[in-house]
Amino acid sequence: MKVKSSTKKIDCPVFESSGYPYSGLGFKLGDPFALTYKFYPNKHFSFAADIGKGSSGLYNRYFREKFAMYTAEADTLSPDASVKYSSHQVRADFIGELKVLYHVEAYKVSPGLQFYLGAGWEWKSTSLKYGYFYNRTSTDGSININEFRSFSRNRTTMGPQVVAGIEYAYFQIPISAFMEVEYFTDIQADPGWRRFEGGVGLRFIF
Repeated sequence: MKVKSSTKKIDCPVFESSGYPYSGLGFKLGDPFALTYKFYPNKHFSFAADIGKGSSGLYNRYFREKFAMYTAEADTLSPDASVKYSSHQVRADFIGELKVLYHVEAYKVSPGLQFYLGAGWEWKSTSLKYGYFYNRTSTDGSININEFRSFSRNRTTMGPQVVAGIEYAYFQIPISAFMEVEYFTDIQADPGWRRFEGGVGLRFIF
């Protein structure tokens, strides 16, 4: 004879109105890959801070295009000399973000689901090393130099971002899953340059 269990499934009481404020600590995978902290003072507003590193592989073309700018800034070439890009390496890539978010519950779509919109500020610090070939030929053709050289640049920038995302917390453990998209605008190193960023992640809610 089968005996039915009397134990009911209990969903984690995360984001209950009587439980605020909450905090969340976890990680985000994407651009950036980061540790993330979020503070929920009430059911409508939250404040988030992310610290991590950028997905440098997504910026290969962008950093390669900056080679011409860096060499032009330090242009000491003689008329018979030229340089040719060879490679670049991202030696360090730090990103910090602060965001203010407004949440809207979406229980009609799914219990535990929230949509959110907000704005924030992002800081980026990148250390780059470029490799290139230096070529020089004398006017009479008697000297022909072809050397491999390198130089390093530290690139620091910042700018505002707009954020949109979804957050889901309806588990038996105090975990919140989220997915968000950010639209960043550079105002320092490359004013006017824009890019979509974002990622997915999990936070432990306490």
